[in-house]
This record gives sequence, structure tokens and C-alpha cells, in this order.
Amino acid sequence: MSAAPPSKYGIVVFTGFQVLDVFGPLSTLNVLSRTNKMQLSIMAATMTPVSSNPDPNPFVSSSFGQEIVPTHTFDDAPEIEVLLIPGGFGTRSADAMGPVKAYIRTVFPSLKYVITICTGSAILAEMGLLDYRSATTNKSTWDDVVVLGPKVKWVRKARWVVDSTEGVTPVWSSSGVSAGIDVTFAFIEELYGEEVARNVANVMEYSRHLDPNDDPFARVWEMKA
Repeated sequence: MSAAPPSKYGIVVFTGFQVLDVFGPLSTLNVLSRTNKMQLSIMAATMTPVSSNPDPNPFVSSSFGQEIVPTHTFDDAPEIEVLLIPGGFGTRSADAMGPVKAYIRTVFPSLKYVITICTGSAILAEMGLLDYRSATTNKSTWDDVVVLGPKVKWVRKARWVVDSTEGVTPVWSSSGVSAGIDVTFAFIEELYGEEVARNVANVMEYSRHLDPNDDPFARVWEMKA
């Protein structure tokens, strides 16, 4: 456990973000914040509410999504220590990703930790920020993501991966959608302590995946190695 756990958290959002990628980890951190002094910044290209519906929408027969209200734009974002990067269909949009990538490239060297959820790791991979580092991603979209980072040491069966390569910002990457909750719990346990993580899980009545090397959905999607 760190002697001085982080208190300044931020998350990037963009059109077409995956809802649980954002609200799963944030729900976990919300409970943590009841007993720890913490700040949250929700950052986007503008202050306009950001929709989870991708644009263009591949689900042309449906209009079913939610919006989140940013607290800051990328231009006036405050100093943060931990950055969460969700995935979603929006990661496939060059228009949506342009401002996100520009912000990440600016702050990445100064961050203490980065946590990616689902295809959020695709953003870093495509930017070259995961080159020669270990990471994982959503198993159902595995083939689409790994081609974006041919120099990444992708870990097929992992529920989450911690890469603390010396000299660069540590990256905690997680598998698909719900795995973002598990990696957040693992992060809390590492930095705030096992008892704190257990108490947060009990308040949430959440049954954790405790083995980072075993993602059951790797078997569902026939990940063999």
C-alpha cells in the first residue's frame, strides 16, 4: 500500500463511450471517497453533455443511451494524478478521438497512474504509449484492438494487467466492460489497502474477480494463449 495514495482523479469521456466503463469504476471510487479525501474531474472536448450513443450510430434502429456532464474541458482540465480511460464504439471515431488523444499525450508523462477499461487500451496502443509494455483489452473485440498496437505485449487471458515499466507512467489495463470494476478494486487494494478494498466491495455488495490472470470471457471468446 502506498504511504500517500492519490486523491486527484480524472476520466475522459467522448461521444460513444461505454456506460459501464465509466460508471462502474466511478461507482467504486464514489464509495471509496466516503472515507478518503478525493477529487474527480470529468473531462471532454467541450462542456456539452456527452452521449454514450456513437456518432455515426451503427445501431440505426435504436436510440438508447445516456449523457454525462463534464466538469472541465481538455483545455482547462486541472492537475490530476490518476487518469481513467474508458472504451466504447467512440474509440473507432477519428473525430471523437482527436481531442482525447491530444489531451492524453499532453498529460501522460506527468500522471502517477493510468487505468484503461475495455477498448480504452486501444487508444493508448494506437498512440504508441503501450509499445513494448504488457496490456490487455476486451476479449470480444480482441482482434480489432491488437492490430492497433503491434508492439504491445498483449496478454490474452488476463482480467487485468499492471505494467509498471520503470521510467514511464504505470498503466493498469483491463478486459471488457465489467472488468473495469475489478481493476479498480485491484488498484484500491494496492494503494489503499486490502481492508479498504474489501469494505468498499461489501458496501457495493459486489463479488470481485480476484485473479488478474483469469478472465472467464477469454474462454467464451476462445482465447487459447
